Amino acid sequence: MAPTALSSETTRRPGYAQLLRTPRAWTFLIPGFLARQPFAMLTIGIVLLVEHTSGSYGTAGIVAAAAGLAVALIAPLCGKLADRYGQRAVLVPAVLVHAAAVSLLIVLALSGAPLWALLLAAVLAGASVPQIGPMVRARWAARLDPRSPLQHTAAAFESVTDEFTFVVGPVLAAALCTGVHPAAGLVAEAVLTVTGGLLFAAQRRTQPQVSVRIAGASGAAGGSGGSALRITGVRALAVAFLGIGMVFGGMQVSLTAFSEEIGNPGLNGVLYGVFAAGNMLAGLVVGLMHWRRPADRRLLVAYPVLVAATVPLWIGASSPHAWLQGGLGLLVGICIAPAMITGFTLVDSLVPAGARTEAYTWLTGAVALGQALASSAAGQLADAGGARAGFLVPLGGTALACVVLVVLRRRLEPPAPPAPPVTGRIAARGARHESPVAVD
Repeated sequence: MAPTALSSETTRRPGYAQLLRTPRAWTFLIPGFLARQPFAMLTIGIVLLVEHTSGSYGTAGIVAAAAGLAVALIAPLCGKLADRYGQRAVLVPAVLVHAAAVSLLIVLALSGAPLWALLLAAVLAGASVPQIGPMVRARWAARLDPRSPLQHTAAAFESVTDEFTFVVGPVLAAALCTGVHPAAGLVAEAVLTVTGGLLFAAQRRTQPQVSVRIAGASGAAGGSGGSALRITGVRALAVAFLGIGMVFGGMQVSLTAFSEEIGNPGLNGVLYGVFAAGNMLAGLVVGLMHWRRPADRRLLVAYPVLVAATVPLWIGASSPHAWLQGGLGLLVGICIAPAMITGFTLVDSLVPAGARTEAYTWLTGAVALGQALASSAAGQLADAGGARAGFLVPLGGTALACVVLVVLRRRLEPPAPPAPPVTGRIAARGARHESPVAVD
């Protein structure tokens, strides 16, 4: 599929209006938005259901962590298969398996099944989560000219869309679990997975072309047998996104515990929605800005700011005022967006086109792994020391990831483009004027 031509108008003033005029963009954006909601609903749906049936945040966090760990481990494989065989071939079986696994998890939790059974069902549910976000990002990359500044706008738009799902999804899941039935959030998650996933898979004309095996390119990312993770910059970004995932997971569990402590359990979805709204609004602003500083340098500024924003969370948790913790969560959300958007933008310059879906899934998988680790750690800490202890998890996760980014900062610099070959008359003229050079 040929990329959309690079226009002078787009070059001068990139923005969301220009991006959304990309031919056939709406055909995958609308079903993609619907199919994304389950990703934001799964973790909190598991936490609320298992906490209700077991009475333990620690148990709920372990089960949610199992699902997140499975997402992190299997998502890159799904991305690589989508690059190789096409998105539809991977997506259709995934949504059907996921719906069945979530249904099994609901039945087991409500019947009081042992922890090992819940863990097995959670692993299957996590492993089959459809990777809609990376697939949409890969479609943007296929539709847009690689030189277009709209690549950055698309990365911002997708991050905003992701965060909007984290506004809608957790609030919807929490409202269903607390107002209808403890399992209602996961039921809605399974229905949306099947409906949205199948509609998205039906949009064949906008999916990227499958990667072609090239003889002798086995060591390169995107070639036969290659992996995007062979690129050191992608590994550094994965660690950064792991820390971001620990913010998401730590906030979900700790805000749930905080709402219980202040006697208003139904408030947790609203508080998490405020946190995600900050991310979404900041993403809208970041996407409209024209940056002169390279993306790798911007990331090294944005990430330390995120670390600093997580510091007050555990302090605010000692206050009974929900508005204070909501404001601190809003601040953290605002600081997440620049780091995430810049990280996704870097993928386009670090990774060959034939491996981008896989690279995106490494990053989203790292977020899921971070959520899993943080859900388990924050759950254990909340059981032992209350919500305040759980809020230490986002700080610890981002601080460690920031250290790794600083150490590997040189690996985030995009490779220099190869020099064009000199041919024809220019080459001949250059040869006549060349001085003899001694060669060892």
